[in-house]
Parts: sequence; C-alpha cells; structure tokens
Amino acid sequence: MRFTVPLLLQSVCTILPCELGSNVFYQVQSYLESATSSINTPPSHNVAIIGAGAAGSSAAFWIAKGKERLGADINVDIYESQDYVGGRSTVVYPYGDTTYEPVELGASIFVKVNKNLMRASREFNLSLFDFEDENEVSGVWDGEKFVVNLGGSGLGSWWRKLQIIRRYGWNSPKRTVDLVQGMVDSFVELYTNNPPKWRNISEVSLQLDFTKFTVNTTSNYMEASEISRLWTHEVIEAATRVNYGQNADDITALGGTVSMAASGASSVKGGNFQIFENFVSRSGANLFLNTPVTSVKKLKSNPPEWQVSTASGESKIYNTVIIATPLTSSLELIPSYAEASPEQKYVHLYVTLLTTTASHPSGDYFGTRSPPKSVLTTWEGVRNGGIEPEFNSLAYHGSPIEPEGKAKEWVVKIFSKKPLTNRLLRKLFNNEVGWIYRKEWDAYPVLYPRKEYPPVVLDKGLYHVNSFEPFISTMETETIASRNIVDLIFEENFGFGICGLERTEDPSEDYVYGWDC
Repeated sequence: MRFTVPLLLQSVCTILPCELGSNVFYQVQSYLESATSSINTPPSHNVAIIGAGAAGSSAAFWIAKGKERLGADINVDIYESQDYVGGRSTVVYPYGDTTYEPVELGASIFVKVNKNLMRASREFNLSLFDFEDENEVSGVWDGEKFVVNLGGSGLGSWWRKLQIIRRYGWNSPKRTVDLVQGMVDSFVELYTNNPPKWRNISEVSLQLDFTKFTVNTTSNYMEASEISRLWTHEVIEAATRVNYGQNADDITALGGTVSMAASGASSVKGGNFQIFENFVSRSGANLFLNTPVTSVKKLKSNPPEWQVSTASGESKIYNTVIIATPLTSSLELIPSYAEASPEQKYVHLYVTLLTTTASHPSGDYFGTRSPPKSVLTTWEGVRNGGIEPEFNSLAYHGSPIEPEGKAKEWVVKIFSKKPLTNRLLRKLFNNEVGWIYRKEWDAYPVLYPRKEYPPVVLDKGLYHVNSFEPFISTMETETIASRNIVDLIFEENFGFGICGLERTEDPSEDYVYGWDC
C-alpha cells in the first residue's frame, strides 16, 4: 500500500492523540519535502582550476557560460601560485612608474584570426592598438651582418621587395603565403557551430589535417613544399626565433607556419592580462592568489572525487579538477600520470627591457650607419661557420617616454638565450642606457616533431589544458583548449556541452562557438 500524506496523517491519528499526531505529521512532511527536493535537484558540482593564466581564467569563463545556459549548479575555485592573474601575460612599467605605458613582459600579441581574444576585447570594452608599424623596417641579423631588410613603406619598400625577389625568387614568398592561408582556413574550424572535440591532442591534429605539419620540422616541410632553404633559414626562421625561441631545423612546421601568420597583430592598451582578469571576474569563481597547489589525489573513481592540497597545508574535495599549468615536479599527482603525460620541456628565455636615449641601435655594433629599430636574427650564419647572434630579437616599443629632468628615452625589449651583460647593452646602444629590467622564465614549449601527444583527459574528472602546448602554444589556443575541456565536462556530467540545446544553424561570419552558440 502506498501512503499519501493525508493517509499518513490519518494513520498517525488513529494510534496517537491528534495533537501529537499532527506534530509527527509535520515532522514527517518536512522530511519528505526535503527528500523530494534532494531527489529533484542535483547536488552542486565542485570544480578546482589550478592556474589563472590564459587557460585557467578562460576555463572559469566557459564554465560560467555553460552554467548560464544549462542552469547547472557549479562552484569553481581557482588556485594561482603567483600574486596576479595572467600567467605569462604580464606587464612592467619603465622605472616602475605607472604613469608610463606598461610594456608586455611575456605574451605580447594576438591576431585577427584569434577570435576568442578579439571577441573578449570587444565584450569587455578593452582598447586595442596595432602592434605593427607599417613604416617599420626589420633587419635580419646573422651575427655578423644584415642578410635582408623587411617591411617599411614608401620608395624604400619597393627596393626591399626587389632585393627579396632577387635573393629568394618569387616562388618561396608566394608558397609560404599559400601554406599559411591553408593552415588558417583549417584553424578557424575550431570556432564553427560544430567544432572538433578531442580527448587527446592527436585527435584534433587529425581532424584539422595538421599532422603533416607536426611530424616534420619547418626546414624539411618547407623544402618538400618547394620553398627555398635560404628563405626558410633566413626569413621564416627569423619569425620562429622571435615567436618561439627555436630554429627552423628544430621546430615543427606547425610552429613555423603559425609564426608566419602574425599579420594584423594587436595588443590590449594597458596590458593583455586585462582579458584574463575579466574572464575571472565575470566567471563568478573564487580566486585564491599566492596559493600554490602541491598535490592532487584521487579519492574515488565513480563518482570521481579529488583532494586538492595547497602549500599552506589546507585541502578540499572536488568532483572535477582542471590543471591549467605545465605538469612539473612541484605538483604531485596521485596516482602518477607521468607515463601518459610526461613533463614538457620549455625554452628558457631571458627578457631584457631597457630605456635608451639612442634613437636606434649602435651603428658601430651592427656595422652600418643607421641600423633598423627592429632586429630579428637567423641561425644561418652559424650553419655556415659564422658566430652566433648574441640575442634572438631586439625591438623598440611605442612612443618615447620623458623622465623628469632627462632627455626623452625609447623603450627596448630584447629576447636572448643567455643573460645580457651591462657591457653588451652599452655596446648595443652607444653607452646610452637608462633603466634596465631583467626577467628569465620558461617562455615557450619546445615544439619538436612527433606523432603522439599527451592526453587531455588524464582520468575521470581530471583534465590537463596545457597538454595542448606541445602541439602549439599561444594565448588564443589556450582559450580554445580550455573550451574543449569544459565542453567535455558538461557533456559527461550534464548531458550537453556549454551551448546546451542552443545551436545556431546558419551562423554569421562573426560567429564564435562558445560565445554565440
């Protein structure tokens, strides 16, 4: 016999005084309502995100988008070891003076095809400025001489174009443009209303037809594509050295092609980190700065439970953990996933920022009267028995500053494999050096040719965004990799991706999956 609430009350009153029976009834009714409510309302889902860079901050943002569309009850905590949001996107002020325009210390640019960052800039009302100056000339330095000058406008640009054609021919530049455009056409599939989804990076490589790029070095792939080795080793390599600190003989063809796709480069006025701060603030997640995570321990498999412990000795249990940092020895995973996802190697880079009253680098150092204000480098001189360039790239940035009581100064950024001494800096700028700021860090993943990549899903409820980095590493691809993971999490736990049941059937050209659905 099934008891309804009135029947239950009637039964109680037959064996107890009615007043007492009513009290019991109300207690039972309260219990039943509570039980019914707990059955109809799924328990909240707790997510930990480790890292508040491009990957971690955007993961929180995508979760918020999915929550809004599905009405899911999800709590998100973000743990960040540093005292700021942005990861490798951070700024420095000349002389530590915040009245000057800040200079990007790490991730500096994104381009028009980077639809997530472009869309975020518009949505968050952030002002952009063009990173490239159409009048700027870039010289390619081999350690002893400039082998070619690129860019610029006016009559000088025609002369430079003629020199490029004379040195490399027509075919190599044109073939490179075609290859880059083909890569971009495949890449934008990631923003369509039915984008590729993957649990392992090898899957998305196949879906985008990028395996042909990832199993070859830039040098070998370009040669097979009838592009001259001289063009590859001087012009394309100049791009790979400034973008990834790696030579064309070593870096994958995908890294080389992406490096050549930097037209229309932009930055956020005041610093790109503002995009990631907005991701976090608009996500509603709890942010814990200066809180390194020391371990992630599996407690249960089904449903998954993970214990996240911090350096302060505190710990908390989560249903899902998103690791949005490189896997290093400072983060212990229990059990270990080192065999499936070994530690990624990074290019150790030195960044030197300085101010100088010199309007261009030293003519004595470069052996020319007026060297360009942007200097890229090639390894080709070393291949031919010459000396190694003392830096990867050198560039003047923005408008000059005017320190009080001093002549105006230009801000310069230099990337190098080794620390640059004060003596070398004085040689580079005719002893006219003011403020100096030095930073070293593991700036870029080593992009070497490979067929297999680490998994995105380490275990049920455990995901690694940065497994995308050995494939390709940009601020934009981190936001795409995190969106893919959040899509997987929603599908596995709620039955739908972050767009829920919404799906635009005939999207416009400006459609971006995750934003528009």
